[in-house]
Amino acid sequence: MARKDHVSETPATALLKAKGVAFTEHPYEYLEHGGAQHSAEVLGFDPFMVVKTLIMEDEKARPLVVLMHGNRKVSTKNLARQIGAKSVEPCKPEVANRHSGYLVGGTSPFGTRKQMPVYVEESILALPRIVLNGGRRGYLVGIDPQVVLELLDARPVNCALDEI
Repeated sequence: MARKDHVSETPATALLKAKGVAFTEHPYEYLEHGGAQHSAEVLGFDPFMVVKTLIMEDEKARPLVVLMHGNRKVSTKNLARQIGAKSVEPCKPEVANRHSGYLVGGTSPFGTRKQMPVYVEESILALPRIVLNGGRRGYLVGIDPQVVLELLDARPVNCALDEI
């Protein structure tokens, strides 16, 4: 790997390595508020296979992780109904940073500071491969989607809204 493409280890990649998970690294030029659509565009991926990691909370301010396609939004109403909550909403960035231990824009579902329940949009699991954040802004890792079930005990949900 070229020197400029080297990305130092993050809690996410350390966990993946410790568990023996094969992953590919995909560094890119981070763009503030660019999101999954930007990373998909610059890396040449379909935004449907780029999975964003969202830190949300229920009505009692209990944090949770939602994994969603890069070109879809979360129906918080559908999600709340499926997980038995009255309501779900995105955390404020500073709260999300505190829960995950990552900066918003660099949040990985792996190696989070707090253990939180993880919910994955069910259609993600049908993909042959996904790319998601590796724990740093401008850095995605490619994995088999089944890894989120195995390592994170993620619960499949159906809460995707149409394309952004």
